[in-house]
Amino acid sequence: MCGRFAASESTEEIVETFLIEEVVDEPVPSFNVAPTDPVAAVVERVDKGTGEAVRKLVTPRWGLVPSWSKSAGGGARMINARSETVATKPAFAAAFAKRRCLIPADGYYEWTPGERDGKPYKQPWYLHPGDGRAGGFVMAGLYEFWRDPTDDSWLTTCTIITTEATDALGHIHDRMPMVIRPADWGSWLDPQRTDPADALPLLRTPEGLQTFQVSTAVNSVRNNGPELVAPWSR
Repeated sequence: MCGRFAASESTEEIVETFLIEEVVDEPVPSFNVAPTDPVAAVVERVDKGTGEAVRKLVTPRWGLVPSWSKSAGGGARMINARSETVATKPAFAAAFAKRRCLIPADGYYEWTPGERDGKPYKQPWYLHPGDGRAGGFVMAGLYEFWRDPTDDSWLTTCTIITTEATDALGHIHDRMPMVIRPADWGSWLDPQRTDPADALPLLRTPEGLQTFQVSTAVNSVRNNGPELVAPWSR
């Protein structure tokens, strides 16, 4: 799964990289994005006045709440959607057909069991492209709208699509986020492309990720800063 990631790009950098036409919300850069946090997401929505698709920067809450859900409480459990079933599972099928998004990131974290001073602990790893290019690690996401029946307010949430980890990364975790190549950003976001068969081939497994252990400071969501993605050794 992908349960924590780093996304340090500024609004200005995201706007330039993704050719954003409208900034709906300004994301807060973070080196420790956790479930239920607002995340930077790129979407395309059809303008009701012109009928044209407009590329927007928004900040949905991480953890998808299906539109038909009776409450928003289960969203934190749906931070990931498996690529193998994303097009057919009721919780994600509608969003996969009509509400796909791009979630830019620097990299993500996973944990392996370890032992320190005779006591078990969780050792965090940082996985990232390593080249530092803007738009170099853009995760495939979905977003959804949920209306609160108690006050008619709206909540926008999102999830990240995952796949089986490559052999090189399987020793860290058996799942990894999927990405969308820059050449496919437009097709992935296109709200007019509603056939899942058109979207599935756009999903890609990240290649050439660098991995190293980082400080256990990232284990606490209270900690944030570039030191969290610095290599750590005993």
